[in-house]
Amino acid sequence: METQKTVMGLILLLFVLGVSAWTGEIHGRVVCDVCGDSSLGPEDHVVEGAEVVVLCITRSGEVLNYQAFTDAKGIYTVAETMPESDRWDACLARPISSFHEQCTQLGEGNLGVKFSYNHPSGYSHNVRTFVYRSTKVPTYCI
Repeated sequence: METQKTVMGLILLLFVLGVSAWTGEIHGRVVCDVCGDSSLGPEDHVVEGAEVVVLCITRSGEVLNYQAFTDAKGIYTVAETMPESDRWDACLARPISSFHEQCTQLGEGNLGVKFSYNHPSGYSHNVRTFVYRSTKVPTYCI
């Protein structure tokens, strides 16, 4: 609730100052590939509480660092409202850690995703799914 009040206050301030506001959002999922077979099946599940970092560079050259954690659906989200002149230009999303007991090994090719952020205000960018693998493959996978 406090965050919503802060964001609304920032938008109001930008409006009063005559600066056009820009809002962006980045989201993605984190899953556990239980069998380590690189395909998502019924045995796989989302990872709640996984940490993801998103670094963005703005059009004005400022680097912004966001930290996010996945929810019960395995989804993380970062969002920002700022002046149009300072909007995101390019970003890097990177998984940092999984706090799931058996699923802590980051799958190959999951070190991070770089992307340009060229969406207009109010739109979002969906990052491809990050995959962790189980430390012990269950016997039903073999």
